[in-house]
Amino acid sequence: MSKDQYTKEDELNDEIKGAEFDAKQKESEALSVENDKENVKEEENKSTSEELLQAEKDKYLRLFAEFENYKKRTTRERIELFKTASQELMTVLLPILDDFERALAHIEEDKEAEELRKGVLLIYQKLLKTLEQKGLSAIEVNQGDVFDADTHEAITQIPAPSDDLKGKIIDCVEKGYKLGDKIIRHPKVVVGQA
Repeated sequence: MSKDQYTKEDELNDEIKGAEFDAKQKESEALSVENDKENVKEEENKSTSEELLQAEKDKYLRLFAEFENYKKRTTRERIELFKTASQELMTVLLPILDDFERALAHIEEDKEAEELRKGVLLIYQKLLKTLEQKGLSAIEVNQGDVFDADTHEAITQIPAPSDDLKGKIIDCVEKGYKLGDKIIRHPKVVVGQA
């Protein structure tokens, strides 16, 4: 073989080896780029999955808090309902209490009906005691008390008999009652004109 042929063969071999080397280098670069892309995708997936996990935790905590608030609200409503469940019955019985008081006032005038007065008074006290045990209480109103529109119901105004009664309560026409802390009937009062 001649030197020229050997050189050409060597050149061809060198070119083939160079081409193979270039191809391998390009392939490794491509693999490196793909690996980089996969790493970026994995990081994105990790961050996305962490964000999803955090979002689900937040959603769970909000739902739990809403449920706790619901339980507290229904418990409060139930307690309030038990406190005022008998309000309708109490409201119906208040005129009966008024009638007992009128009967007692009328019987006081009649000295011959002492036994009748004792019987009516006994029934009145028993009814009043039972209602008080269920949470009913009378609203105390005295002559000279300051008129409060939130508590009292003014049915009329009359000229004040004295200067110190101007704008104050002169008389209570009908008693008021509370059930627990709630007023179920406002006392009806007469107020002195200023």
